[in-house]
Amino acid sequence: MSAVLKPQPAFRPLAESDLPAVLAIERDLYEFPWSIGNFRDSLATGYSCWAMTSAHGLLGYAVLMLGAGEAHLLNLSIARDAQRRGHGTQLLHHLLGVTRRYGATRLFLEVRPSNAAGRALYARNGFAEVGVRRGYYPARAGREDALVLSVAL
Repeated sequence: MSAVLKPQPAFRPLAESDLPAVLAIERDLYEFPWSIGNFRDSLATGYSCWAMTSAHGLLGYAVLMLGAGEAHLLNLSIARDAQRRGHGTQLLHHLLGVTRRYGATRLFLEVRPSNAAGRALYARNGFAEVGVRRGYYPARAGREDALVLSVAL
């Protein structure tokens, strides 16, 4: 009996035509989502923007800023109905490869302290807390801090 192989997600550069699907996911996931302007600016500025797709469509996306020998992960999101299946790990591993090929030696990101799933994903992949940005994120009751995480590449 042979095992049935599940098709692996594909990674490709994010395109302007992906933005309606990206915004639908973004608005479903976050109380304070990025705007279409945030994504358009990221594409126009030349940030490393990625789509993770399957035969069923967009599973997730990421925005990565590369420069000066380091990288900064600005957004990594997996569609709600695709979560808890390893897609976040796969997308993060793809981004780590992108940053290494770029020649970056360190990857930084911010994560909400209340984002337990995100914090666990990053901890499993070697990220460590290197700082706190006070009042970084909008929140229902004012502002929420951001934990600054980093991993050496």
